[in-house]
Amino acid sequence: MCLAIPSRVVEVDEKTKTAIVETFGVRRKVSTMLLSEPLKEGDFVLVHVGFAMEKIDPQEAQKTLDLFKELFPEELEGGEGAQER
Repeated sequence: MCLAIPSRVVEVDEKTKTAIVETFGVRRKVSTMLLSEPLKEGDFVLVHVGFAMEKIDPQEAQKTLDLFKELFPEELEGGEGAQER
């Protein structure tokens, strides 16, 4: 089973086909090579193993993030301070 996590796009680098995304306060660089449509800051994408797999609707992303918070409150409690990986 695979799990893709909704993440908000913070920065896009078209030259390297990468983006910085943020989920629960944690920032990471992901590849955008698998996407067929362009990204902009504020978009939401599903991320799996370092790749942005699909651009998604912000409301659907928020529903999923809220569910993660409900299911894993202790694990996500400390995620407010942004980090970059």
